[in-house]
Amino acid sequence: MSLKVGFQMDHVSTIHIDGDSTFALGLEAQNRGHKLYHWEPNALQLRNGVVQAAIEEMTLQDKMGDHFTLSEKTVTDLSKLDVIQLRQDPPFDMAYITTTHILERVHPKTLVVNDPSSVRNAPEKILVTEFADLMPETLITRDPEAIAAFREEMGDIIIKPLYGNGGAGVFFLPKGDMNFTSLLEMFDQQFREPLIAQRYLKEVRGGDKRIILVDGEPVGAINRVPSETDARSNMHVGGRAEHSELTKREQEICEAIKPTLKEQGFIFVGIDVIGDYMTEINVTSPTGIREVKKFSGTDIASLVWDAIEKRVA
Repeated sequence: MSLKVGFQMDHVSTIHIDGDSTFALGLEAQNRGHKLYHWEPNALQLRNGVVQAAIEEMTLQDKMGDHFTLSEKTVTDLSKLDVIQLRQDPPFDMAYITTTHILERVHPKTLVVNDPSSVRNAPEKILVTEFADLMPETLITRDPEAIAAFREEMGDIIIKPLYGNGGAGVFFLPKGDMNFTSLLEMFDQQFREPLIAQRYLKEVRGGDKRIILVDGEPVGAINRVPSETDARSNMHVGGRAEHSELTKREQEICEAIKPTLKEQGFIFVGIDVIGDYMTEINVTSPTGIREVKKFSGTDIASLVWDAIEKRVA
């Protein structure tokens, strides 16, 4: 089977291939004989009901500093492709949402991974609230009085943007921190959306685990340990990745969310777990493929393509 595979992504020149899941997915597709195409979200067009983009044929090589080549751009009807990987990074704003509306016009005739309508309806910090019994205490609101009352009840809390990513804008507020009011004022000026506040989980000092699921099944995990000077465990802000196996509780969490993931057509998902609690379900542009392979040898990119090819066939 040879497929025409499009990657809607941030420009391939900007990625760091040693830890980039989009690159891993592209490399695996290429190794299987699939033909790759590349475009950025801004290249999307909807003209007279036809979804198209100025796309470039892409070739990848696992060589730092020389990892891609691109052809000249050609405006192409995206329904002529077999698969589209929706892989641009958040923020999950109206620009991102608009791309899901446009790509929905070609799905499922052209298989979009993950399903664009499901992605649109399931931002990571919202979808997880369907499983309140698996989460830490959480409040989503713009009401400063409600946030203040939540903090009074919980003590130490985390505050973060509802549609952010990569640890940006995540603040740890211990009980009595006098920056609380000023921080809420800053959020109010920067974001129109509600904030998310959660009870601070002290277990995060031992790591924030990323568990990857393919077709609803857990296939690998890494533990991301924050540095001594940061409350965040994201690797690009200083977190350290280490090998990890799933605990019984984490297996129970994966089993509990499996029916929802399968029902909504999510092929590639990453969930975040701290201690006994799930904090996010990442469906927009999940990461962790290359780190899992480094520590355990599990080839998640291959598993993802097995699932995609099964659907296309």
